[in-house]
Amino acid sequence: MVHFARAARAFAPKGAQEMVAATIRTVSTQPDPAQARETWRRVADSLRGRFPRVAALLDAAKDDVLAYLALPREHWRQIWSNNPHERVNKEIKRRSDVVGSFPNTAATLCLLDAILAEQHDERQVGRKYFGAEGLARLDPRKEGAAGPRADPPARRCAPPAEGRRPTTDVLPSRARAATSFHP
Repeated sequence: MVHFARAARAFAPKGAQEMVAATIRTVSTQPDPAQARETWRRVADSLRGRFPRVAALLDAAKDDVLAYLALPREHWRQIWSNNPHERVNKEIKRRSDVVGSFPNTAATLCLLDAILAEQHDERQVGRKYFGAEGLARLDPRKEGAAGPRADPPARRCAPPAEGRRPTTDVLPSRARAATSFHP
């Protein structure tokens, strides 16, 4: 919802962008799916006269943006938010800045794989983003079962080629300068 409201602003004149985004965000405050769909339709209709491009965007994106309504209500807030994605992206940027340059694509993928595996491990033992009870209700096979648990993907990082030092280690900047990759 956050990104859609931002994208819709681009279709409105500068002076009306905040109003357009705020009007679209009213959909996410509705207590049930029927009211949210009705509010979406009313918002599109109210914007159609002054901002036909925004209304056309709302009409085209309705099913995609309102897909969250099929999930249990307690999940809606997490689905609207993009904070977990932003945290992962920030960590990837931080670690890649520490590493500096990568010798090849495999080294980049190795770092990404390590970061995502670490995030997965932290979520297994730490705070769960979605509660187990809510996830159990999504499983159509049985009542109260969360379904089979997927194992984390196998790590793709191979040991460095003989005679080469790995460059994906997270090192302080002074240490990185002393051990940077030289073919």
